[in-house]
Amino acid sequence: MKTIIGLVVLVWLAIGVLAAVQRGYFGDDRDVSCKSTGDTALTIVAGPLNYFGANPKVDCEVNVPQPSK
Repeated sequence: MKTIIGLVVLVWLAIGVLAAVQRGYFGDDRDVSCKSTGDTALTIVAGPLNYFGANPKVDCEVNVPQPSK
């Protein structure tokens, strides 16, 4: 049973990598940032859902409090 689950997870992630490659997330001209890394990771984790309309995106804007002066 563990082998089947492991195989399903492996195939799921392989389909996600294929979707990320097709979207150009591994290109040399791509800017490396929180957003681009998050988009790539979410696309891979979403796997086959990408082919049913999922287009995961990440918003990495973090509002960190500034120290007082």
